[in-house]
Amino acid sequence: MAKINVYLTFNGECAEVFEFYKSIFGGEFSYKGTFGEMPPSDEFDLSEQDKNRIMHVSLPISKETILMGSDTTSQFGNVKVGNNFSISLNVDSREEADKFFTELSEGGKITMPIGDTFWGSYFGSLEDQFGINWMVSFDHNQSQGA
Repeated sequence: MAKINVYLTFNGECAEVFEFYKSIFGGEFSYKGTFGEMPPSDEFDLSEQDKNRIMHVSLPISKETILMGSDTTSQFGNVKVGNNFSISLNVDSREEADKFFTELSEGGKITMPIGDTFWGSYFGSLEDQFGINWMVSFDHNQSQGA
């Protein structure tokens, strides 16, 4: 069964924001990593400042809900409050991921083609025809929020 969570994007304050949310909701981060911890890539030219920004953080709020987030980098420009969120759709199979990704992207714009990632998920992101940002993910390990 597909699960939907909110994914927030920030301009460098993601760590601070998520420490604040953690102080309210409690619990522990199931993952927290910076852009500097990514494997080297020719696709990303990261400044020293960007390397310290959050690439991904997951904070379980309940058994069913995970609040997720990241910072943007100078390569991608700043986000504005109001368009700094995505709906994260986590599904049970690659086929289901392909189906939802294809259907949601029709008439929209693919921002990251769906495919295997270094973090172990089959993942893609898009903006649908109505301007809503989506992330579609199948986690090979079936561990939610990774």
